[in-house]
Amino acid sequence: MRNIILFDASDVRENLLPMTFTRPVADLRVGILTIREKWERVLESAYSYLTVDYLQEKYPTIVADDNIFVAGNIFPTESLVTCIMALNQGEALLSLKGDLMAFRGSMEDFNSRNFVKEIVCDEDCLSISMLYDIFMQNHRGIVEDFALLTHGRTSQPLSDTNTIIGAPVDANGNSMIFIEEGAVVEGAMLNVKNGPIYVGRDAEVMEGSCLRGPIALCEHAVINMGARVYGATTLGPYCKVGGEVNNVVMMGYSNKAHDGFLGNAVIGEWCNIGGGSTASNLKNDYTEIKLWNYPAHRFLRTGLQFCGLIMGDHSKSGINCMFNTATVLGVGVNIHGAGFPRNFVASFSEGSVAGFTDVSLTKFFDIARRMMARRGLTLTEVDMRIFESIHAIADNYK
Repeated sequence: MRNIILFDASDVRENLLPMTFTRPVADLRVGILTIREKWERVLESAYSYLTVDYLQEKYPTIVADDNIFVAGNIFPTESLVTCIMALNQGEALLSLKGDLMAFRGSMEDFNSRNFVKEIVCDEDCLSISMLYDIFMQNHRGIVEDFALLTHGRTSQPLSDTNTIIGAPVDANGNSMIFIEEGAVVEGAMLNVKNGPIYVGRDAEVMEGSCLRGPIALCEHAVINMGARVYGATTLGPYCKVGGEVNNVVMMGYSNKAHDGFLGNAVIGEWCNIGGGSTASNLKNDYTEIKLWNYPAHRFLRTGLQFCGLIMGDHSKSGINCMFNTATVLGVGVNIHGAGFPRNFVASFSEGSVAGFTDVSLTKFFDIARRMMARRGLTLTEVDMRIFESIHAIADNYK
């Protein structure tokens, strides 16, 4: 069995902040699965991470005599896996842009970039390098993961209380709707003309909901009554959604349970968006969107016309909060009150348009424990040390 180490390229990790403050790049969810889970599905090997020091306690690196280092932001394909598995000791695989995609060899040679031979890969592989790539690549991610997860399997039966728009089976005879064991879908409208709909184990789609694929609900996710969910949207494990969402990726354990709009957005874990909260994803003058970039310490052009809320782990908004187009919230942010807060709020901040104050770790831990307890989970000592490290460097990213 090969020893695969999914490494964080430093520039990619920095550009994906605040999502990568709390996890390696390969633990980001795009489509139905995280990037690591995609690799595990297509290539049976031993996997570990190579990431920043303060995350290593939770995500350790397992080093063997023979290692294959793979960039954690790249999605596997059959041809890419073949190229990587064909690498000899000391050989590196580079993208057309010259970025390191994979290397076979020792940790010492990897760190020193001591490559015996460099091979250029001519495949245009799916990858993420910027925050907005997460929602922009989500359509393709869902479609590919859907095929991977459902191949050769039979869906649980869909209740006849639902209405299907489009062909429930594609031209190859594959189902466009897949219901895992324990999932409940009743009285919903399911449109599969633009992509499949995946409902994970013990997930629920309540009556009156309108879903337009591609859409993925991971295990125990819930779509509330009357919700309008457009593709390409992914609800990670235990997420809950109501109101209107369009092209949103929620990593897991987060809630937007009530009315309000969210579009072209990325939401981390353990977030809560209060009832009536709405986030713009389009500027009134239709001009190009600029998004806060952590390593640049400024707003950078994106080339996009649509970009909504980016919310780091354990961030919250009160009821009826409003967010300007392309607002970025760090880790542990608490927004409340009327009016539009600024387009970037640093980690461990609390407040409104009237001003912000720092959130102490003691207060942050108390809130995190209470929220996690609602899902039967606890805040571990390891997690606390990670947040202490993030808190210590938060001022560097203001």
